[in-house]
Amino acid sequence: MAPLDGIAMPSPSSPLLPDERLAAGAARLATRYTGRFGPETVLGLIADSYARLAEHAWIRTHLVVPAERLTAERLDALAHAQALTDGPTSCAVRVQPERGPLPDGRRPPGPPGGPYIGQALTEAGVDLADAYPKPLTEEVVQAADIVITMGCGDACPVVSGCRYLDWPVADPDGAPIAVVRGIRDAIDARTTEFLTQLAP
Repeated sequence: MAPLDGIAMPSPSSPLLPDERLAAGAARLATRYTGRFGPETVLGLIADSYARLAEHAWIRTHLVVPAERLTAERLDALAHAQALTDGPTSCAVRVQPERGPLPDGRRPPGPPGGPYIGQALTEAGVDLADAYPKPLTEEVVQAADIVITMGCGDACPVVSGCRYLDWPVADPDGAPIAVVRGIRDAIDARTTEFLTQLAP
């Protein structure tokens, strides 16, 4: 397997993992993807996933599990993009990593969505139990046929062959709950209309 673009592959003599607890997850993923991706690819991706999550995190204590989950999603997307597995046509949505509270319990200034985004989604019946903030990675974009951004600009990966749509959506940062609900409903309406257009 050739090295992934932008991902540093490890050498046996250099420490790669920024947190030694990632080794167990890397071993699980290497076993899960045996025959499709080598251990070096898995190690490189899990280290990169951790670094991307840590870049926007105020507290890094609990990033090991999300890093493993993000790595699995990236490997699945990479396998799909390389036609190693069959999968449905997919859409990619960028999710801005949200910063958690500061050690003293205060929220940091300007966390995406403010304190109401989770409340607004729960009110709409969205199950957030397995949700976690994550960046949009190159592998996910490569596996997608359609990429929908919401004011992403140059921060999102661009891959030739993908269809790109940008939905201008108000920024929920610091907005009161009523405004956040309105943003949620606007996204829901756009999504419903878009799915109707895609339906055969």
